[in-house]
Amino acid sequence: MSLSPRQLAPLRRNLLAWYRANRRDFPWRRGRDPYRIWLAEIMLQQTRIAAVLPYYERFLDRFPNIRDLARARESEVLKYWAGLGYYSRARNLHRAAKQIIQHHGAQFPQDLKRALALPGIGHYTAAAILSIAYDVPLAALDGNVARVLARLLAVRGDLRAPKTWRKLAAAAQTLLSSRAPGDWNQAMMELGETICTPRSPNCAACPIARHCKARALGIAEKLPAAHQKRASANVHIAAAVLVDSRGHTLLTKIPGAHDSVLFSRLWQFPAVAITGTGNSAHDPARGSANYSVDVRANGVANELAEHLRASLGMPNQPLTPLPVAAHSVTFRKITLSPFLARVARLPKRPDCRALPLAKLARLPISSATQKIARAAINALAQ
Repeated sequence: MSLSPRQLAPLRRNLLAWYRANRRDFPWRRGRDPYRIWLAEIMLQQTRIAAVLPYYERFLDRFPNIRDLARARESEVLKYWAGLGYYSRARNLHRAAKQIIQHHGAQFPQDLKRALALPGIGHYTAAAILSIAYDVPLAALDGNVARVLARLLAVRGDLRAPKTWRKLAAAAQTLLSSRAPGDWNQAMMELGETICTPRSPNCAACPIARHCKARALGIAEKLPAAHQKRASANVHIAAAVLVDSRGHTLLTKIPGAHDSVLFSRLWQFPAVAITGTGNSAHDPARGSANYSVDVRANGVANELAEHLRASLGMPNQPLTPLPVAAHSVTFRKITLSPFLARVARLPKRPDCRALPLAKLARLPISSATQKIARAAINALAQ
């Protein structure tokens, strides 16, 4: 899993020249501020660049530097992250900012060991930040880079197998241009994202195609081997949108025996995982009106009503089914069955918040909660 010393110099030269001529213009590339680079790397984890851009700009407007982030309340940090998903990233970012203020003089540490000690920082993230911000010669290995290396070196098998991943990490470090480690890491990522893509790699436009063993062997499109994904799991969640005469609704943090990943431990509507026959009815593609009748007949409304009694002390309340929505979180395929309940007054509890249904953005809420809210707002507008 190597290239000869004679190949390395022209390969590095060609890739860096291509990157500097073709790199995309992103806000985190317009300087070497470690805070901005760190924020981008965290936001880009498991999230597409196009989705990140508006959140990145909005987050920086509110928290332009690490001191502002560290001073903020977690709830406000989550509010500005809301909709981006994987909220543990925001929580770790906030915790790390506090540690950097306290232990590192408000500057992201330049030492790998200290960087890895921060919440939410793994080897890839540390290598990317340190190389781009400080020119520390560390190779950053993510999925895009691994795919480029798999084709460049004709690596077969599951790239995520621990032994193979270690070999790829060693190869990435060998290839790294120590004179421009930040540009090199970004060039490898850029190549994987724009040219050496998962399907139909554009070998004709690749600046290092003549060094690629997979291309020479005619197997570039067959590599890397498909990674075996975790089997998907169907989940059925029922949620109640309680609305009083003023148009106010209730959000809570009371657990409803559902996976906390769905609502990311943020403010949510009272909700419960359906354990009866409704749990097998995961088919959001069906007509919403018929499907609502089906799930009600299967006892979904009854299970939700029981949760409202047990968690909020609410008496039986008419629950009007709203259109079912499909949602997904990692390997989970989720059916959201929202119900509308008009109430005389909302329960008052310390772990609940009442606010106008149309102004839920005041609190940090997940995209699943946003979907439920839209269904209720549309129904009330009719």
